Amino acid sequence: MTFTEWFIFFLAVQVLHFLGTWKLYVKAGRKAWEAAVPIYNANVLMSIIKRPKWWAILLFIPIVNLLMFPVIWIETIRSFGFRKKIDSFLVIATLGLYIYYINYATDAKYNTDRSLKPQSELGEWVSSITFAIIAATLVHTYFMQPFTIPTSSLEKSLLVGDYLFVSKFHYGARVPSTVIAAPMVHDSLPFTGTASYLKKPQLPYTRLPGLQKIKNNDIVCFNWPTDSLATMWGDTSGKYTYKPVDKKTNYVKRCVGIAGDSLELRDGYVYINGKKNDLPYRAKLQFYYTYEAKTPINQNTYPKFLLDNERTRVYKISNEYWNDPRVQDAFKKGANLSKIGSDSLYTEVAGGVSPDLASRLNMTNVATKININLTAEEVARLKKSPLTVSVKKINHAADNAIFPHIESNKWSQDNFGPIYIPKAGATVKIDSESIPYYEQIIKNYENNDLQIVGENIFINGEKADSYTFKQDYYWLMGDNRHNSLDARYWGYVPFDHVLGKPVMVWFSWDANAATFGEKIKSIRWDRMFTTVHGDGEPVSYRYIVFALIALYIGWSFYNGKKKTAKK
Repeated sequence: MTFTEWFIFFLAVQVLHFLGTWKLYVKAGRKAWEAAVPIYNANVLMSIIKRPKWWAILLFIPIVNLLMFPVIWIETIRSFGFRKKIDSFLVIATLGLYIYYINYATDAKYNTDRSLKPQSELGEWVSSITFAIIAATLVHTYFMQPFTIPTSSLEKSLLVGDYLFVSKFHYGARVPSTVIAAPMVHDSLPFTGTASYLKKPQLPYTRLPGLQKIKNNDIVCFNWPTDSLATMWGDTSGKYTYKPVDKKTNYVKRCVGIAGDSLELRDGYVYINGKKNDLPYRAKLQFYYTYEAKTPINQNTYPKFLLDNERTRVYKISNEYWNDPRVQDAFKKGANLSKIGSDSLYTEVAGGVSPDLASRLNMTNVATKININLTAEEVARLKKSPLTVSVKKINHAADNAIFPHIESNKWSQDNFGPIYIPKAGATVKIDSESIPYYEQIIKNYENNDLQIVGENIFINGEKADSYTFKQDYYWLMGDNRHNSLDARYWGYVPFDHVLGKPVMVWFSWDANAATFGEKIKSIRWDRMFTTVHGDGEPVSYRYIVFALIALYIGWSFYNGKKKTAKK
């Protein structure tokens, strides 16, 4: 829906409100016309039901208002004497239309002395839970949202099993475009897996002002652009399956290139405008290397520092695992024991690699070789091992799955570009050679009618040889370069897909531990309440947080005792 259509819809809602409540306004000692004036009528209604004026603001905040409307309906009918459970049920079941019945078919009288206190303990519980959900939804949608990391594309910066707080206000909170959706869940309902939203109606894209702009090397949460596009892995059929932007899968990657940059990849390293990208200290690049040993690789000969290193958790394998005949057979074949992640339907953040990449990484029938995912520091240390013959970085061949899926480019996940990252207001030439780079932007991200007829390009019915971008775009990649499904495969991320900025790891453990007891033992205390961005080693603020929590609990206990004593 356009802004004009939404304005008409808004006026229609106001008319419905006036027709259904004007008599009730009069019975409450107000004027009939006050029920007809948009926004003002909400303030008047709060006075009638004796609730705070700021409640009216919540009625105009998407998603939050879905929770507030039933509350207001119930408060309205109770103000006119309809307090029974059946009345509350009917007003919710009829989406508020039960108020029409009260307005026209009853001799309802306004209760000026209505008590706002719940009439039962159950009512008090329901009231408390309702407003807890409303408050949580408001914070979750517009201020701060919790996420978890299930995959390793940013391993060593963000670990599998990290739980994050993601700020919505740093880059500007995005107003949900999906109007009707279950609060505090993403694209599917828990347990059922069914869609948690209705595709229509949709609000036009709107974003509140942000505190800062996205910078090079920021870690960014975003909605995966290709969640509804069949244009990956060389598929250029153009098939498009609609899914609202704010309901696409949530991802987290590092923004190595911002709008206006020229980006190139050489041997897996990013170059921005011809200069090698200087990553912050906490960002540890990883690549797959082929490690060749002097003796067959097994539990005893595997490099001990990798087994003992918490940051290479995937190699901390139990004796039962090593003794499994299938694992031993895999070792004999030189199998890659690193865990290559895959997209998960139920995770908030995901990463992975193409299946054919995973198969190419496996060694075959070489007991003295294995592929290992390593940082530069680990490579240097491994080369000094007395059992090492060689440690060679894997370089990938040309791959048509690499964006923009042009075979003649002969680009790979290690070498491609240079490529221009579009900036709002910038104009580029478009022709048969450049259109693959910008086709998805023009057609799907900026919603134009794009037709390619031979060598001619038509945008919205007019022949075009240039295009001016409507918004900024970004290039997002994982630090785990050979184990990340990122912009190299699906291209640019539009700014309207940006969700927020991770600011803190509030909890962390080994999410892949076999039992709950083992997970408890694996809690990474040093990562709890650490900031995501910044240079140097992460600093945990857990003791400060725990102290503040203890002070709050102590104050609440003391205050409760004080109130009890007064009674």
